[in-house]
Amino acid sequence: MGGTNFKSEILRVACSVTLLVLFYTQAAIAADATAPVRFAMWGLTHDHAGGFLPRTRDRQDIQLVGIIEPRDDLVRRYAERFHLPPTLFASSLNELLARTNFQAVAVFTSTFEHSNVVQQCAARGLHVMMEKPLAVSMAHAQAIAAAAREHKIHVIVNYETTWYPGNQAAYALVHDQHAIGEPRKFVVHDGHRGPKEIGCSPAFLEWLTDPVLNGGGALTDFGCYGADLVTWLLGGQRPTSVFAVTQQIKPDVYPKVEDEATIVITYPKAQAILQASWNWPFDRKDIEVYGQTGYVLVPRSNLVRGDVKPAGLSSLDVNMVVTEILDAARESARSGKRVDLPPEPRKF
Repeated sequence: MGGTNFKSEILRVACSVTLLVLFYTQAAIAADATAPVRFAMWGLTHDHAGGFLPRTRDRQDIQLVGIIEPRDDLVRRYAERFHLPPTLFASSLNELLARTNFQAVAVFTSTFEHSNVVQQCAARGLHVMMEKPLAVSMAHAQAIAAAAREHKIHVIVNYETTWYPGNQAAYALVHDQHAIGEPRKFVVHDGHRGPKEIGCSPAFLEWLTDPVLNGGGALTDFGCYGADLVTWLLGGQRPTSVFAVTQQIKPDVYPKVEDEATIVITYPKAQAILQASWNWPFDRKDIEVYGQTGYVLVPRSNLVRGDVKPAGLSSLDVNMVVTEILDAARESARSGKRVDLPPEPRKF
């Protein structure tokens, strides 16, 4: 989730569309090398759907063939806003598949629904792209991974920060070129004034500020960015422990969830500090990496210019570790104790 900054919104939406094309093009190739990727959208409760939808038009590489949304109020709102025919909408996956076929699904539901959506799509051989994060818990994440393995589908998680040229440059310096020696500390800042303060829709706020449907508040919404970046920069390494502190600074605005979170992650030879907030007076997504012989600061998205290709940041493997970190952070925040992680992920 992000702020109302126009350039940020354009970047995020362009990223979603490009990710859809890059990861699902092989599905189209398998059927017809010249055919566009036929895909459906599932859900309209996530506000990013409103930015994604218009940018799927007038493209030759992808084709939107349907939208799955059971809520009549959202169907009416989106149909009117984007001048969409009623025949484009369906209330379920089965209803849409009964009248058309497609190869992929772009998901804009609550995070809690991701597991069910993936399992339904996987059983039908449909690839899935979802807005971050992967899941509300490791139990949900493992169900997603099991379905993807069994049915051999791609599951891709879209993060705005995947596409920042500055982050890609940092990866090249830290991971590829080893320009700063072994990384020792990561400090990641992700936050803004809060989802209600920046004008998120009521339908979005209903689940984004619900501890079950979103898995938490700021800890989940913004903590996932740092967990994703650090896991990627460390080559998918799992941490040894997680400690988190959360606060509910604005209980009158967010009565059910935390709006401030700090997560400290330890690795055998490194530490990471993730600062996630719905209380900052400006939008912020940046990272600092300190190594043995130097450091890399990425204060803004456009530190460098160049073509950006999504890699590990969006992968299921990296996001399984992200979910494990967030799960441990929630447990730590509840208990007030550090959570030590076993050598292998716990089974749920």
